[in-house]
Amino acid sequence: MRKSPGKAHPAPGQGVKRKERHSSSDEPAASRSRSRSDSECSSDSEWEGPVTPGKLSSYELKRLQNIKQNQAFLSSLNITETAQALKAKPAQRGLKTKRKKSSPEELQPVRKSMRLQRLDPVGAALPEQAKASVPAETWRPPPKEGPIAMEPANLLEGGGLPSGLVRLWNELEQPIALETKQKLDLKQYKSVLESMTLNEERVVKAVKHRVFSMAVHPSTSRLLIASGDKSGHVGLWALGSDLGDDGVLLFEPHSSPVCCMAFSTTQPAHLLSASYDCSLRAADISRAVFDEVYVPDKSLSSFDFLNEDCSSLVVGQWEGNVAVVDRRTPGTSHESLFALDTRSLQTVHVHPVKKQYFVTAGKGNVSIYDVRYLKKSKTSCAVSSLSGHNLSVNSAYFSPNTGHRVLTSCLDNTIRVFDTASLSGDAPLLQFVRHNMHTGRWLTKLRAVWDPKQEDCFAVGSMQYPRRIEVLQESGRRVHTFQEPQCLTTICSVTVFHPHRNALAGGNASGRVHVFLD
Repeated sequence: MRKSPGKAHPAPGQGVKRKERHSSSDEPAASRSRSRSDSECSSDSEWEGPVTPGKLSSYELKRLQNIKQNQAFLSSLNITETAQALKAKPAQRGLKTKRKKSSPEELQPVRKSMRLQRLDPVGAALPEQAKASVPAETWRPPPKEGPIAMEPANLLEGGGLPSGLVRLWNELEQPIALETKQKLDLKQYKSVLESMTLNEERVVKAVKHRVFSMAVHPSTSRLLIASGDKSGHVGLWALGSDLGDDGVLLFEPHSSPVCCMAFSTTQPAHLLSASYDCSLRAADISRAVFDEVYVPDKSLSSFDFLNEDCSSLVVGQWEGNVAVVDRRTPGTSHESLFALDTRSLQTVHVHPVKKQYFVTAGKGNVSIYDVRYLKKSKTSCAVSSLSGHNLSVNSAYFSPNTGHRVLTSCLDNTIRVFDTASLSGDAPLLQFVRHNMHTGRWLTKLRAVWDPKQEDCFAVGSMQYPRRIEVLQESGRRVHTFQEPQCLTTICSVTVFHPHRNALAGGNASGRVHVFLD
């Protein structure tokens, strides 16, 4: 008969010895547990002899050393500081956004009558009615009439003009003494552009809404930038001053988009602005008003000065007419009005040397006219045509010093440079550059503009990522790209150079102005 397997019994004396060993142990319980822990870890680390009570083993010392090394490595990476820097956003400079406080009351469901629900008294649905096919007219706020008080909208009401602005304006009225500078070669010009940078202090919210136009004061001592937005506001930003909000003062001279702005070269303290609200105004600090210069019954698109003293202007209307306005005569009407063969007039620009010539850009054509031969009774003919544009042309500008080139920006995604030295017949095309011009309805149209200090180079905003402003030569060669990922994060549709200093300003769709400065 087989015996069932059972537990093996210890040999005589073995159990007694184990019992005596445990009972005779006089080490503390904590020391015994640490000794067992060290023996369990001896397979993964080297064990160098017994552990002295109250001291760490070699394994624990090595473990602490590894922890310290890891902490030192993590500290060298600056992970905490980097994470905080990513979370922290730069404070908005310029105009402050006023947020409406949410009402603590709970919103109740809106009651609707049975008529609005299209139900009869019984509750049955009424038959559908045919919708009217008459298009709704686009509503625009009425234009403001008469001289408008020059009171900053971002300061206390009734406070008038700040004394700092009056002092600044008086300083800007002084004649500008300019040094004769030699023209830079392309390498030197590129080096100058590379020295121009952007930082947080040179980005401010200058107007409330989308920037439509900009102008830079020609002063070399102070940097003053004017911006016009979609709602008719005009913002003046004096860099480095404590006026208003971070140097920004906001005015409301117009009720519709401000499409064109310019400082008078002979009276630098006069700022002229044209708007879709059928008005052309001039800021007069001495009287603290925006005076009316020209008030027709048609929307304006652009203007430029016809003579050296800036007393006469050529003003373009959207419908294709141009008006000659003399600021010295009383009243707000034009001296003469001429019909052109240009539709949807976008810009007018006067020749820098031969002031009787001006170039217009419109719907599909660019033309040069002689103001001496314009006719009032019938459509005036151009003296020179710049053909080849397939779609509407956003702008056309003479080169700043000689006028021997015309720069056009067209919606067919092309920037063109024409030779206009002869000012007769068809101007030959010198170069074209492919550039994305489709900004959509929420951005201001892109317009390439010459650098007044460099005859053959121009700047234009870009739709590409990362956001940038590009500077190109008339040959199509890219000279420099202005980028700053931390500060320039949006499309600058409107760009303008300072006429004498190394400064470039760009405005975006949220009313912010960025200034690259050396």
